[in-house]
Amino acid sequence: MATIPSETIEQIAAANDIVDVIGSYFPLKRAGANFRALCPFHQEKTPSFMVSPSRQTFHCFGCGAGGSVFRFVMDYEHTDFPSAVRKLGARVGISVIEERAAADEDRRYEARRILLKLHADAAEWFHENLLKKDVGEPARKYLKQRGVTAEIAKHWQLGYAPDEWDGFGKWARAQGYHARDLITSGLVKTRDDAETPPEESSRAYDRFRGRIIFPIYDYRTGEIIAFSGRLLKNAEGAAKYLNSPETPLFRKGNVLFGLHKSKRALIEANCAVVCEGQLDLISLFETGITNVVAPQGTAFTENQARVLKRFVNEVILCFDADAAGRKAAERSLDALLQNDLIVRVAEMPAGEDPDSLVRREGKEAFESRVTGARDFFDYWIERETAGVNLTSLGAKMQLARSLAETVSHVRDPLMRGEVVNRVSARLGVTTQDFESLVAKQRSEPLRSGVQSGPDDTRKTTAMPRHDIAMLCLLALRDKKAREFLCGQNWREVLGQVPDGEILVRILKSDLRPDEAASLNAFMVTLSPPEERLVSSWLLQRVPPNAGAMVERWWLGIRQAVLRRQLDVAANQIKLPNLSTGDVVNLQKQILDLQEQLHELSRPGGPGDN
Repeated sequence: MATIPSETIEQIAAANDIVDVIGSYFPLKRAGANFRALCPFHQEKTPSFMVSPSRQTFHCFGCGAGGSVFRFVMDYEHTDFPSAVRKLGARVGISVIEERAAADEDRRYEARRILLKLHADAAEWFHENLLKKDVGEPARKYLKQRGVTAEIAKHWQLGYAPDEWDGFGKWARAQGYHARDLITSGLVKTRDDAETPPEESSRAYDRFRGRIIFPIYDYRTGEIIAFSGRLLKNAEGAAKYLNSPETPLFRKGNVLFGLHKSKRALIEANCAVVCEGQLDLISLFETGITNVVAPQGTAFTENQARVLKRFVNEVILCFDADAAGRKAAERSLDALLQNDLIVRVAEMPAGEDPDSLVRREGKEAFESRVTGARDFFDYWIERETAGVNLTSLGAKMQLARSLAETVSHVRDPLMRGEVVNRVSARLGVTTQDFESLVAKQRSEPLRSGVQSGPDDTRKTTAMPRHDIAMLCLLALRDKKAREFLCGQNWREVLGQVPDGEILVRILKSDLRPDEAASLNAFMVTLSPPEERLVSSWLLQRVPPNAGAMVERWWLGIRQAVLRRQLDVAANQIKLPNLSTGDVVNLQKQILDLQEQLHELSRPGGPGDN
């Protein structure tokens, strides 16, 4: 697997001042030697988010978030580590060249690079067609009617695919792209004899023809990974929207359109306004309603819901008022509920969609609809029970079983209890009877085979005991203290200390306490909880007598380990049926441990300060 060299990580850390980086996202105020702000990772009224320019770290004493400049970008941008490194590298003009271990890995890396470049070049070609070429005039006229200006088209890099058999393919081959890469990208299809005109039967052809093109971005890297195309004119048998096929870059069920632009607004609002189409999303975003996303299809997949849960706790569905929109909302429910998302529905008037509604009524009126969105279960119960004869026992039981199956997907017990009360009241059955139906459904395997999600990066690691924590602080902050510890038999001793793993990690590394970039490079090797612990230690003051402190705490740990070993040996020698040899060996071990303890405790011995 490709890795980023540690030297590159340290170089990028040294070149990016954490105060400048964080200050580019929100203002920081000086507080003595450090800087302070309201924490962006939790709601607070009194600033507890601290940034240390000397240590090049941040830490919030309210929620515990903390770490290196890389961790800040990862948490704030909701991106992975390689993307954060590349982003910070680009900021200071340092190229990130990943090391690849094997030839097949090298080939995959190069194939991915070519596909990404092809998508970027294709997006530019489509964009030029829309804005500057005569062939794009019908598309420009259509978009103008939909309220999409040239500036908006530039903001989203919208494009147009001419209604030609091989317009894009011919251009791409002229740019040097191999036919194999064009087909792998999905931008070009192999010929289909039933569809291909006789004069074109020997060639592949463009997937997107006569369509407005919407680039689809990877929200973590900002790279174009696919396209969606909308027909200008309805054609019999042709889909109004057409997406790129599954490729090495693109898995439709994992991607949310617009997330690369809206993720910060989602985090701040803790709520996602979800609409069906790209034009709906663009209209809302450009109006100022920026906490928006759209699934790449008519309903949420489990993976899309899991991605969304990283940013928000609540979802407001703004699907079209037609039957397809209602079905899409209902099909989205299971995936959203299984990720503990609160779901509401903002109903659109008949014949309207978010795009037409926000252009007709304006931002404030649409926001009022969102604010007044109904709880999904109120909406759903009303829809499901409409037209059902609840006086018929058979119809009522059939409906109750259907409703119980959906309620069984609600994982939060408080929410599930509330929904059970509402449904049972509407059906006119006791909560106990309906609850038993739900329990029966919950005991069966979930239809979607849901797997547990990734570890929550907000989980905390327990603070190690005081003496270990003090040694960690000194090993991180004081060069002489670190040198002392590295000169001890720390591997043997800490291997017998329950809380010693974090100190082992610190002593095993080649970090240099007096170099902030070295500390940052070390911190990226830690888990998020460990990194938060280390960031808190880096903001604490080093005791003035660090040399004496490190020896005292280390002595205490050594003595504790010896006493524990002595207790174990003393208990073992009391066991029945020991051989004479076992007894002799244990007696020698006890005497040796007692001598070691005496040596550590005597004046002038190793433990005397």
